Amino acid sequence: MMNISTYSDARGMSPRVLVIDKDLVVRHGIISILRASKRVRVVGEAIDIGPAMGLVRRSTPDVAIVGLATPAYEYLVSLPRLSQMCKVLLLANRDQQQEINQAMRGGALSCLLHREFSASELYTAVAATARGRAHLSAGAVSAITDTMRATVPSWEGANAGARRRALSHREIEVMGHIARGCSNREIAATLFLSEKTVKNHVNRIYGKLRVHTRAAAVALWLGADVKPSTRSAPSPPTDLAPDANEPASEWETA
Repeated sequence: MMNISTYSDARGMSPRVLVIDKDLVVRHGIISILRASKRVRVVGEAIDIGPAMGLVRRSTPDVAIVGLATPAYEYLVSLPRLSQMCKVLLLANRDQQQEINQAMRGGALSCLLHREFSASELYTAVAATARGRAHLSAGAVSAITDTMRATVPSWEGANAGARRRALSHREIEVMGHIARGCSNREIAATLFLSEKTVKNHVNRIYGKLRVHTRAAAVALWLGADVKPSTRSAPSPPTDLAPDANEPASEWETA
């Protein structure tokens, strides 16, 4: 049985995806869903993460969808190197909370749980990951939360209290929704704000927490000792007027 397969595919604007999963049915199911969307280019598949490294170099995918195998040791060791070659979208089971946490620390950008996502969410996750934006399904956020609660006694105990205390009341509210896996659009609808206002708050949150991805922000929020980014934090837009539904004092103190 061949461990890897590559497909000839012309480059285009669609995200280029490599699928890595030991389970043939799961692997081909994911590929079928992606191809049906006609908005994703599947450039190859692999059974194991080890042989997939060479395939990644040859096929240059934007995103590698990685099914977290059991045992996960080889995958967790290889993820940091893989994440330097392309963005990583993790597929895992709900009972792999510890492995999910380690994989996110090791470079995975996004995560979905098996049997807990739709075809639409899979495409959304791939598109977001390709753009460098983390996508964590509600189930994935829950799994990470369970692990953090079991291993970290409190937020303050993870050397992140000062960064959290820098957030305004509104930013704390927005961050809570981010940690639950909500998109900016969903947060805007829930808080009766414009999506542009939510994006402004998210930029400020990233700057104050000194992170650059949603996954890092969520990990820090849930208690992980995330190392502050050494890159310059994104500056929030200065040309946005306060949202009609946003109290002026929130903007002045954010």
